[in-house]
Amino acid sequence: MARLSPRDATFYFLDEAGSTTHLGALLIVTPDGPGTAKGGAASGKAASAKDASATKRPVLDYKHLVELIENRLQLVPRYRQLVIPVTMGLARPVWADDPDFDINFHIRRAGLPAPGGPAQLDDLVARIMSRPLDRTRPLWEAYLIEGLADGKLAVLTKSHRCLVDEDTHREISEVLTDETREQEKMPEDLWMARSVPSGSQLALGAIAEAVARPGDLVSSVLTGNGLVAEVRSLAGRTVRRTGSLVQQVMDSAPASPLNRSSTPTRSFAEASVQRRGCAKIAERYNCTVNDVVLSIISGVLRRWKLSVEATIAPGDTVRVVLPLSSRDPSVQRRMDAEPRTVAVGTPGFVTDLPVGEDNPSMRLVQVAGLANRYAHSSRRVSMGIRPILPELGVVPFPEFSSRALSSITSRPYNVPVTMPSAPISRRYIAGQKVSELYAVPAFMQQHALAIGVVEYCGALLFSFIADQGVLPDLGAMAEYVTESYDELFAVL
Repeated sequence: MARLSPRDATFYFLDEAGSTTHLGALLIVTPDGPGTAKGGAASGKAASAKDASATKRPVLDYKHLVELIENRLQLVPRYRQLVIPVTMGLARPVWADDPDFDINFHIRRAGLPAPGGPAQLDDLVARIMSRPLDRTRPLWEAYLIEGLADGKLAVLTKSHRCLVDEDTHREISEVLTDETREQEKMPEDLWMARSVPSGSQLALGAIAEAVARPGDLVSSVLTGNGLVAEVRSLAGRTVRRTGSLVQQVMDSAPASPLNRSSTPTRSFAEASVQRRGCAKIAERYNCTVNDVVLSIISGVLRRWKLSVEATIAPGDTVRVVLPLSSRDPSVQRRMDAEPRTVAVGTPGFVTDLPVGEDNPSMRLVQVAGLANRYAHSSRRVSMGIRPILPELGVVPFPEFSSRALSSITSRPYNVPVTMPSAPISRRYIAGQKVSELYAVPAFMQQHALAIGVVEYCGALLFSFIADQGVLPDLGAMAEYVTESYDELFAVL
């Protein structure tokens, strides 16, 4: 039996109303159209070989998307598996093949109302990401979204956080796309579900593992003091030590409504700026493009604070956590790995964004200086939730896991930000061009906003997902991105 890792089990138990720990990607597709080459020439004797090839490419419709995903599932085997909890929480849940796997349940069609613009798309994404996943089935969904303006389509993926890790398990959007128009054809996958273990088999396996584990837990099993009670006690001691360590490493972030959640309903917004302009700003101020991105986010959060507060002090800050690889790509475990759309599990660090500074040039200088300092400070480095229950290796109780992670992560930072360590090259789905690619970050407890940034085809693409009760007008943040970029570019 393949058991969930301690980290994956924690995410599994955290997925409840108000803390839906799924993530994904939004891909905007620009179809070539059936029977027409890219340049619009009709096929015929005068058509080039390239044009003829274009006419053979299938239109990206529901049927072809299902066929594509079905063929690529062999690259992400967890997407055909269930999570099976163990009786009485004797051990972490296990992965088991879904004997009733139905791919048509997981892949769905959706249509936008007219005019099919960004507002309608963002509203649909928000509604989809607000809904919890069905725990009786493999924990993912994908949507083919039709009705976008200019004949475009969108593909939205939604995967539980426990399905994805930084090494071998990728998000479904990352295996759907190709680097060329020629669709990579995987060999035929003759998959047959293995039998699901019974409750008694799971319990016996858990007890066998407990007996094999040295230390306090074995003693509790052999002496009959009560496995469940001992698990709770040992878990409590571990989390208290972990919580103390985290507080030593990172003092509390500034008090903010961004550390409050009030509703399971999400809102979503996206925006983009040209990387070329950000590179010019970075060259002017002798900093990195990611420093400029952080400065843009600082400008966005400054404008948001001004919209909800009467005044803002010059020294006000918002604390964010972001990947160390966004400052130093050498921290990546595997330097030969391709850039990830969905960044998970990598070491991070916390830094402060000087939202109280009204001068955009000074704000950028401060952002760059603070990020450079804190990225090299051991006191500001965070390994995420990996340290939770390291002695035990189990996360037995959902209510305990939820409280533990909430108490540890509620105030070290205000906003999680995912940022690129490298650009993502052009991608295609079934031979159709992906014109825009947005990350949809996971939404954690006690945080009302998460921000994702992807560098794709010469653009920096920003995505915002928020608690609608705390940030009801998230669409304004997309406008703030453009305003923050423009004010930096204006001083060149």
